[in-house]
Amino acid sequence: MTIKKVAVIGSGVMGSGIAAQIANAGVPVVLLDIVPKDAADRSMLAKGAIAKMLKADPAPFMSARNAKLITPGNMEDDLGLLGDCDWIVEVVLEDLKIKHATYEKIQKNRKKGSIVSSNTSTIPLHFLTEPFGDELANDFLITHFFNPPRYLPLMELVTSPKTRKDAEQDIVEFCDIHLGKGIVRCHDTPGFIGNRIGVFWMQSGINYAVDMKVPVEAADAVMSKPVGIPKTGIFGLIDLVGIDLMPHLAESMLSTLPENDEYRKIYRDFPFVGGMIKAGYTGRKGKGGFYRLNTAGGGKTKEAYDITAGLEYAEGNFKTASKPKLESVAAGKKGGLKAVVTTDDIGGKYVWAVLRDTLAYAASLVPEISDDITGIDQAMRLGYNWKFGPFEMIDQLGPSWFAAKLKEDGKVVPALLTKLGDGTFYRVQNGKQQFFGVDGQYHDITRPDGVLLLRDIKLSSKPIFKTESASLWDIGDGVVCVEFTGKMNALDEHVFEVYTHAIDLIGEGKGQYKAMVIYNEGTHFSAGANLGLALAAMNMGLWPAIESLIAGGQRAYKALKFAPFPVVAAPSGMALGGGCEILLHADHVQAHSETYCGLVEVGVGLIPAWGGCKEMILRFQERERAAYKKATGGGKMWFSPMNTPMGAVRQAFEVIGTAKVAKSAAEAKEIGYFRDTDGVTMNRDRLLFDAKKKALALVDGYKPPVMVQDIRLPGASARYALDMAVADLRKVGKVTPYDIFVCDLLCRVLTGGEKGDWTVKQSEDDIMHLEIQEFLKLVRSPGTVDRIQHMLETGKPLRN
Repeated sequence: MTIKKVAVIGSGVMGSGIAAQIANAGVPVVLLDIVPKDAADRSMLAKGAIAKMLKADPAPFMSARNAKLITPGNMEDDLGLLGDCDWIVEVVLEDLKIKHATYEKIQKNRKKGSIVSSNTSTIPLHFLTEPFGDELANDFLITHFFNPPRYLPLMELVTSPKTRKDAEQDIVEFCDIHLGKGIVRCHDTPGFIGNRIGVFWMQSGINYAVDMKVPVEAADAVMSKPVGIPKTGIFGLIDLVGIDLMPHLAESMLSTLPENDEYRKIYRDFPFVGGMIKAGYTGRKGKGGFYRLNTAGGGKTKEAYDITAGLEYAEGNFKTASKPKLESVAAGKKGGLKAVVTTDDIGGKYVWAVLRDTLAYAASLVPEISDDITGIDQAMRLGYNWKFGPFEMIDQLGPSWFAAKLKEDGKVVPALLTKLGDGTFYRVQNGKQQFFGVDGQYHDITRPDGVLLLRDIKLSSKPIFKTESASLWDIGDGVVCVEFTGKMNALDEHVFEVYTHAIDLIGEGKGQYKAMVIYNEGTHFSAGANLGLALAAMNMGLWPAIESLIAGGQRAYKALKFAPFPVVAAPSGMALGGGCEILLHADHVQAHSETYCGLVEVGVGLIPAWGGCKEMILRFQERERAAYKKATGGGKMWFSPMNTPMGAVRQAFEVIGTAKVAKSAAEAKEIGYFRDTDGVTMNRDRLLFDAKKKALALVDGYKPPVMVQDIRLPGASARYALDMAVADLRKVGKVTPYDIFVCDLLCRVLTGGEKGDWTVKQSEDDIMHLEIQEFLKLVRSPGTVDRIQHMLETGKPLRN
């Protein structure tokens, strides 16, 4: 069955977030909730949830337009809407009586063969369906999303022996392909996988911080990036999810876990937690939590709660947050996890104690909570955003070393770890990654159909060509892949060298290769040009080298655009500055839905000079022509009488001059960075497959674009109008003096420079010449040097 319409019951934070992600997939969704007592609007809860999401940051919607796909209603007047839904998701309170009452209403109104699921993570599946017999059990499963549903890709799936296989498959396919979820099949056990291990880890982290008198700032500094865990660490994460949620999670776990479970042994109810909740310190959603901002006196001082001051809560225990300098943190940056836990300072000892217990706990739960170790590792990567799962961490430490240390510390060595002996949980055999199973044998890791990963290709092949900043790979079927490999995937002449090699290799597409994909599996596609390299050249006055870099980039991007074969760019994460310009020059963009792109050069005192200004002008002129044609039923034009004659230039100036960043692939289409015909892939693991498929589809009959020779730009009058608009913004404090200087040079490019006039034809080459001309003025300016240096030192733009 194809899922064409969904209903979500419960419009709280999780329920509304699930509804938003379904809408992000372009699927209509009904959102129902109870009728509040004496409510003037009986559907006010669902309507209010949608309104709240439209204002939220980070945004649950990938585009505000997606909110229109949600139909709000209530559980008394609108149950008939369930009859059109293929999947109904229950997200009500974790109370079995309330859930049963909800299912009773669902049963009376749903259509035959529709699928029903619960978002519970605490109530066993058989308890949920028990009163309703096979009529519900056959169509029922648990789909446990993680919050926020848009940004955390984990979905834990639990079925029963009675669940229809086709219903399970329909949900897996829909959630994987359309919602972008990593599906992890779990056993029907308390907390499933993510929360079973995650709650243990957080409790352990609090325990050892208290016992070892580790300040929360120090605990989070070391239990974060140095070991491959998000920068929130433990206490920052608790603030994020809500301190008031912790007692509920503990209560749920304690009510359902086996009597001999290790969590029962480590659980402690610290008085300061209850005291903080009572005082309103529930985390980021409240007045703060373990961290807060003290705004007394008009300032903003970050403070941290001193858990070393005593077990009872006291307002006076909030102190100015320190920035701990730990040897273990420095060790982790160089040597990774093992370097951290073997460092003899408080940070190393703390991380060892917490992870020792957590990793051993995880190893003891196979196969109780998951058939094998891969599900556990995937759950912690996708649900808690750990860089490595528990068993990958044990491999980094060395399983035999870890087992010996457990014995040394008087801890029980899990049976699976004993069975592994001197081996590792993961290995590569004959170009295939394998995992160690509970049967004592190694098994190949298999990928779902439609998943193609570059890291798998690398296991059995070597790059066709490689430089220090990029590599060229054969990904099969005559398609090559350009991969950026530098820090933040920054762009330099070594990347352009790989482009040149690839273009020469493919040629006319008559040999072994016929198409190119630009893709990588880093956190970000590309942060743009290598600013550190540029700053060094500027400080040394190496102006010819800078001009050579910019000219080389222009040649490379131009060669990509007019190559005699298809070029498909497949971004994910940030694609900024020069990274965004790559996308503008590709034949097609197949973007991950979570792509954040923009021409942000003005933030560092520069302008796009690798064809970005030129491409945005062409994009907006193309839009105007399409709009005019649609409005008139056809007809030719060289500018749009529907807007001012400088409509495209004005739009390009607004986008580039404000460094507008699209916060999703959908927004990139709205802004103009992507075309309406560009593709969006919801699941990150499917991106390369989709991009390769599109590249091959473009091969037959491919004709490269023809260089535009007739670009009409408005010249001095338009430049004056844009300068006046910037001056008005300066009066109200929205732009700085240096913004005015940068924007003036940007205006010169967008309005056609000295030759700018509606009667004068200019080519793409002419505009790129203007880009490099004005760019070189900026790099010689001290204001730009200051901006670049500030960005490199702080990661934030300088408002000079």
